[in-house]
Amino acid sequence: MSELKNDRYLRALLKQPVDRTPIWIMRQAGRYLPEYREVRAKAGDFMTLCSTPELACEVTLQPLRRYDLDASIIFSDILTIPDAMGLGLYFATGEGPKFERTIRTAADVEKLPVPDMNESLRYVMDAIRLTRREIDGKVPLIGFSGSPWTLACYMVEGGSSKDFAKIKGMAFDAPDVMHALLAKLATAVTDYLNAQIEAGAQAIMLFDTWGGSLSGPNYREFSLQYMQQIIAGLKKENEGRKVPLTMFTKGGGQWLSHMAEVGADALGLDWTTDISLARYQVGDKVALQGNMDPCVLYASPDRIEAEVKDILAGYGHGSGHVFNLGHGIHPTINPEHVAALVEAVHKHSMPYHQ
Repeated sequence: MSELKNDRYLRALLKQPVDRTPIWIMRQAGRYLPEYREVRAKAGDFMTLCSTPELACEVTLQPLRRYDLDASIIFSDILTIPDAMGLGLYFATGEGPKFERTIRTAADVEKLPVPDMNESLRYVMDAIRLTRREIDGKVPLIGFSGSPWTLACYMVEGGSSKDFAKIKGMAFDAPDVMHALLAKLATAVTDYLNAQIEAGAQAIMLFDTWGGSLSGPNYREFSLQYMQQIIAGLKKENEGRKVPLTMFTKGGGQWLSHMAEVGADALGLDWTTDISLARYQVGDKVALQGNMDPCVLYASPDRIEAEVKDILAGYGHGSGHVFNLGHGIHPTINPEHVAALVEAVHKHSMPYHQ
């Protein structure tokens, strides 16, 4: 593997000194880029794009050709694990991901296999290996997974949900079934992330997209404890470097003090959380990633720059901040506005590290 030329992102996650605040963008390889749409059309469908290592590598690298970013994230989907468990993932036009089969009973959970990650999901590992070779040490490569609770939401509901009635019904009325499913998923996610690390992922991101749908006690019972279990089971070093982990619960800003105790190196923040208050809450326990509202990118470059300055000032001086959006970039964003964002972070973050 090539020597890493820019380790700013990895250093910030470990709260080590950096010359400027690193930046990457959630869903940075995606539909807002015309070159992505070309490859997506060539692939024919989304899962073919995800499961063809050469295509996944190509779209992973596309944002790095446009922008001076400090990290890249492997192009994949959070629902690869339930798909490998045999639930039949497909994407309905305009409706998002759906499953042919759902999990509703103890017998359904019992029948679920824990996949061999280097067989069922070898295409992800091959994409990571290929991307590491092609990226040639320019920036680190991030691997990722959905959290057990988030994966379970899709598996029980059969797709996206507005009220999470089915999974919450299971959690409240059949908690033993719910915990059996979450425990099996925690084992699978741990195996999956360790396989990504062994394939060459230099940092890990755990996306708890639907953790914020729970109340505080239920969040700790059904989401946080399983993420803690995963973190405890992960390979901590590879290629002579620590492999840092960022945990992101969308809508979880009120639980940062609990989240900071489970062993993650960094916590992701959505835009509803004040970054200065977040830093005060977590102290020196973890780094923070975030947290500009993605919709600011619809505004003028001057307005984008002003928002960047506010967020940088909110975090303040010292390392431990990775600049990012508070969730994924929207497909209709102008790519030139992303360039303005990256330039503004470069321009205004250096004084905070002197």
